[in-house]
Amino acid sequence: MTDALFLTSDDVAGLATPGEYVDAVREGYRQRGTGAPAEPRTTLVNDDPSGMLTGYSAILPETGAMGGYMYTAGFGAGDAWFVTPLFDAESGEPLALVDGASMNPFKTGAVGAVGVDALAREDATTLAVIGSGAQARGQLKATATVRDLETVWVYSPTKANRESFAAEMNEKLDASVAAVASSAAAVENADVVVTATTASEPVFDGDLLEDGAHVTAMGQYHPKKRELDATTVERATYVPDLRERMTRDAGSFRFALESGAITEDHVHAELGEVVAGEKPGRASADEITVFDSGGTAIETVASAYMLYEKADAKGLGSPVSLSPASEALTGE
Repeated sequence: MTDALFLTSDDVAGLATPGEYVDAVREGYRQRGTGAPAEPRTTLVNDDPSGMLTGYSAILPETGAMGGYMYTAGFGAGDAWFVTPLFDAESGEPLALVDGASMNPFKTGAVGAVGVDALAREDATTLAVIGSGAQARGQLKATATVRDLETVWVYSPTKANRESFAAEMNEKLDASVAAVASSAAAVENADVVVTATTASEPVFDGDLLEDGAHVTAMGQYHPKKRELDATTVERATYVPDLRERMTRDAGSFRFALESGAITEDHVHAELGEVVAGEKPGRASADEITVFDSGGTAIETVASAYMLYEKADAKGLGSPVSLSPASEALTGE
C-alpha cells in the first residue's frame, strides 16, 4: 500500500499566490519546450443526459511529477467536478489527489500570464479584459504579476457584472480598473488584450488592435468556441500552448484556416519553445502577438505539484491508501 495525499478545495484555497502559480507554470512550459510529453484534451460528449467528460495529461520530468486533469460538466446535476491525480515521475507512485476546481482560475490565469510575459512588450501598461467571471479574475490577477499595469479596461455584456468586477479588482490591484461600455472601447489603445469568455463568435474587431499589441485568448478549447476573428489571427504571430491542438479544438485558428486567411504554417511556435528559448518570441515593438490558451495538463501538473509540496509542508490534507497492481491485480 502507498499513501497519497488527498487535498480538498479548502486545503488548496489561498495556499499559493498568483505569482507562485505563474512561476510554477512557467517552469512547466520551459520543460515542455525542451521535450516534456503532453497531450491535448480529449472530450467525450453525451447527449442524454447532456454532458461531457474531459481529460488530458502531461509529464514534467524535472519537476518530478506527472498526471493530468479529468472533469465532468453537465449531465443530470448540471454542474462540474474537477479532479487532478498526481504521480511521482520517477517511481510512478501516486502522490496526491487534488480537488481541482478552486485552483482552476489560478492555474489557467498563470498560463495566460506566462504567455503575456513571453510575448507582450516589456513596457506594456494598459490591459483590456473581455469577460468578468472567475476566469477573467484569475487572468487579471496573474497578469498583474508579470507587467506593471497602470490601466485596466473591463468589458462584458452585462453592465452590472463588468462594473462589479471592475470595482472589486480596482480595490485589489495597484492599477486603475474601470468598466467600459463596449469591447471596442476596451481594446483600442490596449497594450495587452485578454479574452476570458465562452464565446462562439469573436468578442472584438481585430482591426482595432494597435500595432505592438499582445492578445491572450483563453476560451479556445472547442471547435465552436471562437473569441478571435480571422483578422486578429491573420495579423498576429501566433503561439499556442500545444501545436497539436490547433486543428483539433482551437476554434479561432480553425475558422481562420477554413476561411483561407491563413495556412497551417501560421503557427509560429509553442509557448514552451519560446519560454525555453528554443524559438524566438516577439521580434519587434510593432508586432502583434497572440497566445492561444486552450488548456493543457502542463499548467495543471505544475500547479498541483506546487500545491502538493506546500500542503505537505503545512500538514494539510488527508492520506488515501492505494494498492499497487503487484498486490491488488490478482483476479482472485
